[in-house]
Amino acid sequence: MSTKFTLRMALTGLAILAAPFCAAATLPDPAADTPLAVTHGSSKAVLAGGCFWGLQAVFQHVKGVIHVTAGYSGGSADTAQYETVSTGTTGHAESVEVTYDPAQVTYGQLLKVYFEVAHNPTELNRQGPDEGTQYRSSIFYGAPEQQKVAQDYIAQLQTAKVFPRPIVTQVVPLKAFYAAEGYHQDYARLHPTQPYIAYYDLPKVANLQKELPDLYVTPVTN
Repeated sequence: MSTKFTLRMALTGLAILAAPFCAAATLPDPAADTPLAVTHGSSKAVLAGGCFWGLQAVFQHVKGVIHVTAGYSGGSADTAQYETVSTGTTGHAESVEVTYDPAQVTYGQLLKVYFEVAHNPTELNRQGPDEGTQYRSSIFYGAPEQQKVAQDYIAQLQTAKVFPRPIVTQVVPLKAFYAAEGYHQDYARLHPTQPYIAYYDLPKVANLQKELPDLYVTPVTN
């Protein structure tokens, strides 16, 4: 197991220095969104915003989500390994690939979860105790429709001034997504008492249930 992984474990002793994020108020729905599909199917969204453990844990509880994979996006295949990504020099961001049924949940609704409870979109190249470009806030769009919904929603939130600081989330084209090592998959679900998970990630899931109950479901296990 990597040195960076061990360092992340050590950060749990400093947990009181950085509280987990939750938006100050419920965010508005996206004014521009893709409609719910008429028939069931499968679509993908790739999102980055801090440690992928927490992102995966949140989206595993979202209505209409079929599967969530922790991984890397933004860099090349030959550097898509945790130890290498953790150097912050690969262009990769810790990300999740969310496979969802567009007849049950829209892309815009996923982004509402992303901005409201999954991470803090005003922190540049960091989330909580984790620092580096690999923890940046980024939406990797796979189609022009996703790009438009993401950019329009960010503009909507900026105009509404729902956050105390500007949103720094990047909206960039998806080149590829690479699944992370097996020990990172379902990490929060499998280690709920691990201090990092208990302090930083489980409160995000609780906030999802509290703030967006219509989108909350029992866990999707991979």
